[in-house]
Amino acid sequence: MNKPMHKPTPLRALWCAAALSVAVAAPVHAQIDRSAPPTLGAPPALKLPPVTVRQLSNGLKLMIVERHQLPMADFVLVIPAGAALNPPTKAGLADLASEMLTEGTASRTSLQIDDQQAFLGVELQASSGWDATSVSLTTPTAQLDSALALMSDVVLHSTFPADEFDRRKQERLTDLIQLKDRGPAIADRAYIATVFGREHPYGRPALGTEASVGNITVNDVKAFYAAHVIPAGATMIIVGDVNPDQIEKKVATLFGDWHGDTTTATTAAEPPRTTAPTTIYLIDKPGAAQSSFRIGSVGVARSTPDYFPLEVVNTALGGSFTSRLNQNLRETKGYTYGAGSRFDMRKTAGPFTARAEIVAAKTDSALIEFMKELRAIRDTIPTGELSKTKNYIQLQLPGEFESNSDIAQKLTSVALYGLPLDYYNGYVAHVSAVTQSDAQRIAQQYIDPAHLVIVIVGDRKTIEPGLRALNIARIVIRDLEGNAIQ
Repeated sequence: MNKPMHKPTPLRALWCAAALSVAVAAPVHAQIDRSAPPTLGAPPALKLPPVTVRQLSNGLKLMIVERHQLPMADFVLVIPAGAALNPPTKAGLADLASEMLTEGTASRTSLQIDDQQAFLGVELQASSGWDATSVSLTTPTAQLDSALALMSDVVLHSTFPADEFDRRKQERLTDLIQLKDRGPAIADRAYIATVFGREHPYGRPALGTEASVGNITVNDVKAFYAAHVIPAGATMIIVGDVNPDQIEKKVATLFGDWHGDTTTATTAAEPPRTTAPTTIYLIDKPGAAQSSFRIGSVGVARSTPDYFPLEVVNTALGGSFTSRLNQNLRETKGYTYGAGSRFDMRKTAGPFTARAEIVAAKTDSALIEFMKELRAIRDTIPTGELSKTKNYIQLQLPGEFESNSDIAQKLTSVALYGLPLDYYNGYVAHVSAVTQSDAQRIAQQYIDPAHLVIVIVGDRKTIEPGLRALNIARIVIRDLEGNAIQ
């Protein structure tokens, strides 16, 4: 026998009736033309809350932004020392040192640090990049005192327990072994080694190699910490439901006795420019279903006065989904799931890289398209494309400042690279000011198809004949570590 149909509950009936009445009562508007995208309005100027700056007697700088919408606060301690300062034979040291900060202090074990985070409902993390080591904390203001005390304990009293170090080191070595079987990782490592050379810090992987990590001892980690984790030059960024005077007192109480040697250098040397003719470095990965492309050269430092024209040019070339590289290689040709480019700007000049993972059978065809786009971007960008590109940059900017954490991360660049406190308030105007002549000058200055490093990792027997037939550039064969094959 059939079951009776479900009879709406009174609440559901009311909801249905209300929805129906709204639908019936909705006014009839003119039909929307869906054949064309809506017209964008002028990008709104971004106005951030003011930044209050204080400095403790030991040199620790505070950057405080009040946001009282939620009873939450984010802290980011930015220490200007990262992978660029790794010793030549100990690549990976800065990253291991940052990981060890939360592995035990004089009063807490690693497990106790984790337990207290869970008990307080806070998140405490430490990490390292090329230019900085950072310790970040997200906490409800109701738990601020306890959470900040935990953060200070991790920063000031880490003991780097030998057993925890051995575990972390073994995990890193395992990760590095796994990377040796991944084409994109092989390409990344070979690319930076070729662009910068292994004599420069940027030419060595931030995570290290099996050999370099094998060289690192717990005493190396302690020495890196003692030399670089110091208050002079460091900045504590604080965003959230705080009062500047009160939070300064709390930070001074917990971090005021922090001291350290201030004689250690914190900037890598300027890397040599790419002057050799464009060369293809082919790395054999037998049986690979795709070829990993990394194409580029030494780029620019974050301090460049050409930052905004570079942002516009790179966004047009490969910095968005609708960029030239992605539209060509993905949407038109179907060679890849995605292609892009980036200027990685650091204290000194980082790499400019165009990249994609290409289906192996189209390796030679993809190289033709890469080179076509790298040449074409040096011409004048049409007015419509330039306007669209600038709108893309400007209209996505407010979404990058939605949360306390977003603002704190953005202010990290302000602290690390000495940008003006109101830097982001003028961002939209600076992008608007980029002209066609600016874009062409920048593209011709920083993207030179005649002097590129082209690293391709793939199945050599399948892809080499096609690459040689193109006669685009000299081909050099490298091993999986990026070393020349004799």
